[in-house]
Amino acid sequence: MKFRIHSRVHGLKLGVGLIAAFAFTSLAHSADPDVFKIGGVVSLSGTYGVFGDDMRKGVEVAIEQRGGKVLGKPIQVSWEDDETKPQPAVQKTTRLISEGAQMIFGAVSSSSSIAIMSIAKQRKIPHLVTMSADDKITLPGGSRYTFRTSNTLGMEQRMALAYSKEQKIKRVYGVTADYQATRDSWEWYRKEAEKAGIEIVGADFPPFGNRDFSSIVDKIARSNADGVALFMTGSDSITMVKQAGQVNLGETRKIFGPVIADETMAAGVGPSSIGVNSGVRYHYSTDNAANKKFVEAFRKKYNEFPSSAAGEAFDGMSWWLDTVEKTGSWDKEKWIDAFASSVRPNSVEGLKEMRACDHQARQDGLWGEVVAGKPPYPAYVMKIVKVYPPNEVFEECK
Repeated sequence: MKFRIHSRVHGLKLGVGLIAAFAFTSLAHSADPDVFKIGGVVSLSGTYGVFGDDMRKGVEVAIEQRGGKVLGKPIQVSWEDDETKPQPAVQKTTRLISEGAQMIFGAVSSSSSIAIMSIAKQRKIPHLVTMSADDKITLPGGSRYTFRTSNTLGMEQRMALAYSKEQKIKRVYGVTADYQATRDSWEWYRKEAEKAGIEIVGADFPPFGNRDFSSIVDKIARSNADGVALFMTGSDSITMVKQAGQVNLGETRKIFGPVIADETMAAGVGPSSIGVNSGVRYHYSTDNAANKKFVEAFRKKYNEFPSSAAGEAFDGMSWWLDTVEKTGSWDKEKWIDAFASSVRPNSVEGLKEMRACDHQARQDGLWGEVVAGKPPYPAYVMKIVKVYPPNEVFEECK
């Protein structure tokens, strides 16, 4: 009888041990998965649809350049179209996380990125932004889980103001897409321009995704403005500049904006884009080894030069994956801590430093002008005419 009791106790201990071992194995497996899953939420349709596919291309090259793996595991990206709307962005982000995404990449529009931020913070999932520029995304003391490696609207509007002063523009007509981030940016520019003695002779706020700017173009043509400040991007900027070109508006007025132009916009507009000035987030002409390697790989894969959206996506994702690799861990909190204090000396844009105070990358600001290109370059290209050091375009964290 004693033997039986002992056997049962021994068997019970063995069973508990096996269960514990199984549980440990399961936990270890969940902490060290077979695949590193990335959820990509970008605009593949809607006003910013022109950017989403380029972002996807940049990410794909970033993954290929590291052999398709991180922490010894293959990288798998699931892409979703948020249609340039916050609600689909939230729905698709939530589904991607439930399917095991270990990080979220995106979006294009700031409203979508801000919506994703809330989900990422709630679920404690890292969130990488390489396109959205609203200053609210990287407020000091903001979300622990969201990082931006690209420009802020704040730095771009400061460059636009500097351009206005350097060009001695006296009277500005502003056209701003009716979107909170661009409205905020215009309001800052308007106040600072007036302080600098620049007169605001008119302002219009066409709806987001507007297709007819003819009445606004007519008002500008009849005004005494010598500068036209455009606070918009994507298909809005293409349509506005193209319709302005129909009445040769750019021949008598300087057309510019914080982020109105890049090669994608210039290609969509055509000859009327020449002379347009804008902040530039990335440019393939940046002369450093990392950028040359990226441009070569991108052209080999896609037979085209990378756009700003592609370059920023590549740079941000490369930086993120390199940081994850350095931690040697599948602990997301360790990834967050490491990225918050990371420096990227070999960025395709030069030195970048992540600010722990707001999770915003501190970097140079590029300003460019659309000029005619020569083969093998596109027909219309951005010529970088000025580089602003970080201390001229960033405010210190308070």
